[in-house]
Amino acid sequence: MKRAIFVPFDQLHREYGALADADPKKDLIIFVESQRMLKSRTWHIQRLWFMISAARHFAHELTAAGFKVTYLKAESSRAGIETFMKSEQITKVIAAAPNSYRMSQELSDLIEFIPNDHFLTAREEFAEWAQSQKSLLMENFYRNQRKKFDLLMDGDKPTGGAWNFDKENRLPPPKNYKYPPYLMHEMDNLDKEVLEELKNSDLKLWGNPPEKTWGTTKTAALKQLNYFLDKHFTEFGPYEDAMTTENWSLHHSLLSPYLNIGLIHAHEVIAAVRKRYQKGDIPLASCEGFIRQVIGWREYINGVYWFFGQNYREENQLELQRPLLPLFTDPAKTKMACVSTQIKDIQSRAWVHHIPRLMVLSNIALLAGIKPQEFLDWMREVFIDAADWVMVPNVIGMGMHSDGGQMMTKPYISGGSYISKMSNYCKGCAYDPKLRTGETACPFTNLYWNFLSENQERFARNHRMFQQLNGLRRLKDLAEVKKESGRILDGLSKGII
Repeated sequence: MKRAIFVPFDQLHREYGALADADPKKDLIIFVESQRMLKSRTWHIQRLWFMISAARHFAHELTAAGFKVTYLKAESSRAGIETFMKSEQITKVIAAAPNSYRMSQELSDLIEFIPNDHFLTAREEFAEWAQSQKSLLMENFYRNQRKKFDLLMDGDKPTGGAWNFDKENRLPPPKNYKYPPYLMHEMDNLDKEVLEELKNSDLKLWGNPPEKTWGTTKTAALKQLNYFLDKHFTEFGPYEDAMTTENWSLHHSLLSPYLNIGLIHAHEVIAAVRKRYQKGDIPLASCEGFIRQVIGWREYINGVYWFFGQNYREENQLELQRPLLPLFTDPAKTKMACVSTQIKDIQSRAWVHHIPRLMVLSNIALLAGIKPQEFLDWMREVFIDAADWVMVPNVIGMGMHSDGGQMMTKPYISGGSYISKMSNYCKGCAYDPKLRTGETACPFTNLYWNFLSENQERFARNHRMFQQLNGLRRLKDLAEVKKESGRILDGLSKGII
């Protein structure tokens, strides 16, 4: 009897999951394009295009490899699988354990799940580590990962005598710097077909159609990896936190979309990075900074998602209730250059790197008191590399500090000074990052102090907040700052600041 393998759209890899031992002579393959998922949100058009086109390309590749592949459009994943089982007279369908709680719950009684190896760290392994810790410091997890994979290690010591080189990797954007161009991916006929389908659909879509930023195949993912290693790896580290109007991607790899839908596996990335570093011309700080993102942060976030449980997404311990600001969907609804730049870039490519996500977008959401679940929904909808496991911890735990410190020991907030230091956005902006009050006061700067004032009792015993709260106590114009914050918050809600 033939068995059937269900392939979710974020498990598009032939060598992992349920496909690892798949045999064209024995196994049937089923893909389901869930209409419920497509209609559930206002998606960035590039996010849907990337996901659907990649799945269809992968389905074609499996067909070319000799598999009998069924690709269905159905009301839901469950409905599609049930239709397939009936038509093929199949009683057993297997799949790698899904990457989200929702799909796990939807399909748990219908198909048989096998362990998910699309990540480097099994969920059970992370839980065992987490339960052994007093606090879930990513740094501790990362050090374990370095030892586990023998990456940048000299025996049991880190190469170069340090576990990370953050201090070397925090340079602002250089002046008169010539950034190397980024790889362009040409659309094929299938890409164009999916795009036209979306344009002619009744789906709620946002953002600009794709051009040449993203590919949708395994070949494209490997090209992206190799191009990064050849053209950008050397300078990745120093400028990984920088932000500039001169270049939207700096030296970032742009691999996260491919990793997050399975077109390339972290093992493949690590192997290529190791080989490239061993040639001897990649600075240690750049190599360490990059592998920390792959084997550290990415794995940590997935582990936290499953460890904290499905109700973690509802955390709102700061009790924030303000609706999503108009600026998140329309860059014309703010005069803040840093924010409008990020929203325009997201419109254009469905992507900005980790610092704008944290220190611009999440920062303004937290300081303005946006309900975390509304901000989470928006982040899920507009980023091409978004997934539930990615965004829930990043928003609830890190960006919005909504979990009371379960994940991060302090909120990641700043005034305009940080943005001014790490970017060129403030030049020509309507607002001055040095001013807390007045018509030209930077909203980040004003709301930063207002946030600290409103939450000083909550953070009074947090030693990592001592410096900020001490600065608050020295503020002589706090009453004026708080009064001004009302005007700024009202203006942000109206889309005029």
